Amino acid sequence: MIIAGDIGGTKTNVALFEAEGQSLGRVVVQQSFPSGKYDSLEAILAEFVGANKPGPLTRACFGVAGPVSGGRAETSNLAWHVRSDKLAETLGVGHVGLINDLEATAYGIEGLRPEQLYTLNEGDATRQGHRALIAAGTGLGMAGIFFDGQRYYPMASEGGHVDFAPRNEEEFRMLVYLRERLGGRVSYERVLSGMGLFNIYSFLRDTGYAEEPAWLAEEIRSGDKTAAVSRAGLAGKSDLAAKALDMLVELYGAMAGNLALLLKPLGGLYVGGGIAPKIIEKLKDGKFMRNYSDKGRMSGLVNSIPVRVILDDKTALYGAARCALLEEV
Repeated sequence: MIIAGDIGGTKTNVALFEAEGQSLGRVVVQQSFPSGKYDSLEAILAEFVGANKPGPLTRACFGVAGPVSGGRAETSNLAWHVRSDKLAETLGVGHVGLINDLEATAYGIEGLRPEQLYTLNEGDATRQGHRALIAAGTGLGMAGIFFDGQRYYPMASEGGHVDFAPRNEEEFRMLVYLRERLGGRVSYERVLSGMGLFNIYSFLRDTGYAEEPAWLAEEIRSGDKTAAVSRAGLAGKSDLAAKALDMLVELYGAMAGNLALLLKPLGGLYVGGGIAPKIIEKLKDGKFMRNYSDKGRMSGLVNSIPVRVILDDKTALYGAARCALLEEV
């Protein structure tokens, strides 16, 4: 019996899997928890195990949104300090694997079926080679996936925190705005994530791009501000929100193209995270790929790389379980 989890800034998914030899078997039970309502991962796991009484656990692995080193992790968007020894004590297992959440998603890619992916760019699918992964959600993550000729090996990174690089006058003005608002350095995560969408919206609103509708201002004040902007933008009910969403898609494509240049992932570039499936129609309209492809002399290279959107938001959860099965951490 394997217990695995995907720990994000918004929600934590935990599941029990029955392993069948060296294959990941069926999901026995899966549950989602609002991360912000708990003060630790141990509290979530104690509640989950207490409610489901799984019996003896044999292996465990968790993907964490944040840097992981030496069996310890500090979550990027939660005030949690996660330690593998404490988790092992809570679960009663000898060892608990801790990996970055994008590393977990990378492990999960291997098990995805065609219907769990949407292809934005066919590229040259006949080649084998390294892969790359970019994922915007509560934060922004990136990972490399090394191919040795036989199998794939995920490589964690904190690429979402690289410096934001504006490409035109509008983005330059947004950088200046955000530097003043945030008090200094601006990373890509500040413009390409859930918080990033609202930062873009705030820039457009505060610099007079369009009038903010009163009903949208009220939704922002009274609920989830990012969700309110996203809904309004997708429905075309607010020019301001629609423009913010367009800018996020353009930045997403541009950064995905940057990652393609950095890693030359001839085996494919994958777009994961919670945002992409929710705005898939916006990703299909051409803005993402136009900005992805806009790489001057290297446009031909990036266009030759297959680009696929991961539609299943549980991929990191499956990947953490697969990592536990392989016992690689």
